[in-house]
Amino acid sequence: MLLGVAAAPPAFAQANQAADAAPLHFNSPAEEARFHALTLQLRCVMCQNQSLADSHAMIALQLRREVLDLMRQGRSNDEIKAFLVQRYGEFVLYNPPLEARTWLLWAGPALILLLGAGALVMIVRRQRPADAAPNGDPDDLQEW
Repeated sequence: MLLGVAAAPPAFAQANQAADAAPLHFNSPAEEARFHALTLQLRCVMCQNQSLADSHAMIALQLRREVLDLMRQGRSNDEIKAFLVQRYGEFVLYNPPLEARTWLLWAGPALILLLGAGALVMIVRRQRPADAAPNGDPDDLQEW
């Protein structure tokens, strides 16, 4: 009898994983379209570079089921996103809102590009005078 109790948790875990991996069934084409549009806007919290729709991680499968359950409870897309942000942080959104704490996330790539361009301009300007003189000596350019 003790052996049966010890074997039950792994069997339950496998059954739970199989249920999570089962394909989702939608009540209507509109529900399916809304679901796919929403899961493309959400990031897999494990994969980090894939949307919730594209990820095959177990957590993504579970989150997709949870998103569908929340949709069927009548929650709006914004309410579902707010629920996931509360649980996982703004990282779960592919397009986080522009606000004071996320400005660096939005402006960061442009700032890095500008800093790189500025560094390149400074390097080019510093090399020009040395290239103008044949021996590197500015006095060699003057004719007496």
